[in-house]
Amino acid sequence: MIKNDAWIKQAASKGLIEPFEPSLIRRVQLPTHGHETPVISYGLSSYGYDIRLSSKEFRIFRHVPGTVIDPKNFNPENLEPSDLRKDENGSYFILPAHSYGLGVALERLQMPNNITTICIGKSTYARCGIIANLTPAEAGWRGYLTLEFSNSSSADCRIYANEGVVQLLFLEGEPCQVSYETRRGKYQDQPEAVTIARI
Repeated sequence: MIKNDAWIKQAASKGLIEPFEPSLIRRVQLPTHGHETPVISYGLSSYGYDIRLSSKEFRIFRHVPGTVIDPKNFNPENLEPSDLRKDENGSYFILPAHSYGLGVALERLQMPNNITTICIGKSTYARCGIIANLTPAEAGWRGYLTLEFSNSSSADCRIYANEGVVQLLFLEGEPCQVSYETRRGKYQDQPEAVTIARI
């Protein structure tokens, strides 16, 4: 069963999402402005929660001549840091046309043993050609999600930091026999930093 706003709010009070915003935020006051400005929404919605992209790190895949990306032996040299930029619209990273990038969530998650979440892309970005990978966080997982984005458009695109970037949907099942924590999953307790492929 998919969990609703009341359940998410109650679970957040027990550490499900930190920091937690109990309503959907569409406007904020930026320090450089004297007034509110629109943002890509984040916070609690009817049956989900829109998390934000951290401003700490964003990396873009680049071609290193003579190398092939190998998930069993990942070369961090294939990821190039992207600079955080700022203007009157907020802080953002640039994801070049036809490229792939990795960011990290601003919110930390702590999943109960009977809940798994999946994150799906926001339509605001999808309409700009940005596709977010469907990423799960299994029952018992905790940490900061590494988020994956593909720019399928022929133009460079901004991805705003500290604003909504993907929506989490929480799915309840019977408690599992072996949780992510119990089996000592390799991505447990990810920091607020891009975490590369591990085996």
